[in-house]
Amino acid sequence: MAKGKNKKDQNHSPRITNRRARRDYEVLDSFEVGIVLRGSEVKSIREGRAQISEAFAKVDPNRMELFLFNMEISAYSHAGGANGHETLAIRKLLARRRQISRLLVQSDDRGVTLIPLTLYFNERGMVKIELGVCKGKKTHDKREDIKDKFSKRDLQRAMSKRV
Repeated sequence: MAKGKNKKDQNHSPRITNRRARRDYEVLDSFEVGIVLRGSEVKSIREGRAQISEAFAKVDPNRMELFLFNMEISAYSHAGGANGHETLAIRKLLARRRQISRLLVQSDDRGVTLIPLTLYFNERGMVKIELGVCKGKKTHDKREDIKDKFSKRDLQRAMSKRV
């Protein structure tokens, strides 16, 4: 699987990842949801002109629907003035009712947030979002992760020199 901000996969579509999410949050659970988009938004995403680093999702308990806030999709380069779209619109996410009710229960916990981890096109050409149920990390947790990463890297270097 490709990593990075805008790596392209087999069908030459970008895979936009939220690298800050895994650094700032502990991912408790993740799942795939669809998103409702207009044509010019899909074309902009195909060009890799979307940003999910500040985005988050919320469940509307009255209507049992899931919405995504603060996802920025820049204007499509070949769209005319009237054919454009709003860059920071609230977008509806598509999930099964059972998933949404489970998310509602999980998101009621204090400190739990729904954060998009990855935005990509599936094999059928549909835009999908990997949504994570995340809990915020404290500063000392981040330091521990950095220490673990460096120790694993040093161990790998030592093992490769032995061979």
